[in-house]
Amino acid sequence: MRFRILAAVAASAIAVASSSSAFAATCTGNCGELGANGDVTAPPNGQSTYQYVTTSGGITGAGQIAGVGGTNGSQLVSSLFAANSGDELNFYFNYVTADGAGFSDYAFAELISDVGSHVAWLFTARTVPSGNTSPGTGLPANDATLTPSSTPINPNATNWAPLGGSSGGCYSSGCGNTGWISSVYSIGDAGSYAVRYGVTNIGDTAVDSGLAFAGLQVAGQAVDTGATVPEPASWAMMVGGFGMLGGALRRRRANVAFG
Repeated sequence: MRFRILAAVAASAIAVASSSSAFAATCTGNCGELGANGDVTAPPNGQSTYQYVTTSGGITGAGQIAGVGGTNGSQLVSSLFAANSGDELNFYFNYVTADGAGFSDYAFAELISDVGSHVAWLFTARTVPSGNTSPGTGLPANDATLTPSSTPINPNATNWAPLGGSSGGCYSSGCGNTGWISSVYSIGDAGSYAVRYGVTNIGDTAVDSGLAFAGLQVAGQAVDTGATVPEPASWAMMVGGFGMLGGALRRRRANVAFG
């Protein structure tokens, strides 16, 4: 019941933002736009730049999945878009993490309705010492089709400016990036939607992770993901809702095993 209440708070925050007729992409935490940088190449769709969210400089409680939690992170909610039943939604993503074995940071993309309710998981990804990062261990299954379907980490490939002080670093096995992955989803019911991209630290804030994404389209039409700063009321509601979900988690690296 507690998580249902908190999720409703977060959803109402998104609804406040989307009530504006000029609702644009909105960032909570640290988001930006970048071209090929370090170990992260330009996206494979021909664009020279991509958007990103990162835990470096993130906000407590942001970029989380209800019931999973985290410490600090960032999220970006795309502009609202209209879609018909059967329309194809697609984009590319690349999960980058300097954290490794034992510390299961995660990222995701979620399709939400125009009032902020959950519709589908476009992907979930999580730090793992070996094997596939997506769907993330202990996270919801993917509702979209990923290409390639195999999603192991490219080890130690963490040279990426959005990771801040963690760029180029590696905490044990499992750090690196997934490379660019395509996510494709078929819209079920006609309506108005948005996509929420998020990334969060787990257990502490010591080593950072991030998510690059590009080319969000619906039925071949581009959807705006150029983030703006949310209005103060919306920001406070988002941070309050997602912050309570995160809890006050701390860890001692020497004593915690991956779970």
